[in-house]
Amino acid sequence: MTITIIATIVVLGVLIFVHELGHFLAAKGSRVGVLTFSLGFGPKLFGKKVGETQYQVSLVPLGGYVKMVGEEPGEKLPPELLPKSFSAQPVGRRLGIVFAGPFFNFLFAVIAFSVAFVVGLPTLLPEVGEIKPDFPAYQAGLQPGDRILEVNGSPVKRWEDLAKVIHESSDRPLRLKIDRAQETIQISVTPQASIQKNLFGDDVRVGLIGISPSGKTFIERTGPFSAVYRAVLQSWRVTELTVVSIYKIIEGKISAKTIGGPILIAQLAGQQAKAGFLSLVIFMAVISINLVILNILPIPVLDGWHLLIFLLEAVIGRPVSLKIRERAQQIGVFIIIFIMLLVFYNDITRIIGAE
Repeated sequence: MTITIIATIVVLGVLIFVHELGHFLAAKGSRVGVLTFSLGFGPKLFGKKVGETQYQVSLVPLGGYVKMVGEEPGEKLPPELLPKSFSAQPVGRRLGIVFAGPFFNFLFAVIAFSVAFVVGLPTLLPEVGEIKPDFPAYQAGLQPGDRILEVNGSPVKRWEDLAKVIHESSDRPLRLKIDRAQETIQISVTPQASIQKNLFGDDVRVGLIGISPSGKTFIERTGPFSAVYRAVLQSWRVTELTVVSIYKIIEGKISAKTIGGPILIAQLAGQQAKAGFLSLVIFMAVISINLVILNILPIPVLDGWHLLIFLLEAVIGRPVSLKIRERAQQIGVFIIIFIMLLVFYNDITRIIGAE
């Protein structure tokens, strides 16, 4: 329980801090005054004022905020504060300040994945474990313990790479170079086409030869530059997966019951912390990307709504009506409350169902 509490505080604290730090640094860089930098909402627990900014930790740890001078549309300010006002800045600067929060979360994910790749991750070897009868691998003579070295002349290092080639090669023969008991042999096998369900419940056509991994792993380490490149790709893959998942939930192909909130994050944070430092780092990277997607949704009160409003202002050449923005804000609060009730309901239902 103690590990779970500490891990949850670390995960939420770091990710909220990173997000708000993006807004804060972008505001400071644009010479916009920052009145409050808060981790959490609601009543202040403790804090300190440095210069014009109050740095604080607040009671409700479900987010944070950076309050800037002149942030509210139509806010009356004394003349000396107008140059430091957020609303007085060109639309491009306002866009940059708002976008900086989600961008910092994405940047954090890239850094976290880079650390994991440099330190080294356990990776499945392309070694055969179980072989299913009446499948192409059995008929071609593959045996448990065979390690696949090459496919069609291309080296294979990971089980993931082997599986990808097989899935993409239905009804097309593959030439396998195999290490069997320190003897190199060649085997040809043709994956048979099969209709399988993917992560989103869609039918996809894949090639199968009827093998599973032996479970043996190696620690795969990457140099710093390659690690950053792989981290950017991995962050983008997680982003795509998250966006598609949201679309599938809206489409009804994925149940809304799969949506989780703070309680689920706490449970998973505890599990990943027990699994080790790298597991927790990767978990934080994935959650950070989820925060990116959540924050850029065009829901009033979220960053995505402000980005949309400022983009419209840039297109039409004037600010969007204050009345429209206020009404949208009310709708946004309702949507956020509904989403929070849904995720808390799902989290509590999971706990009850697990007992």
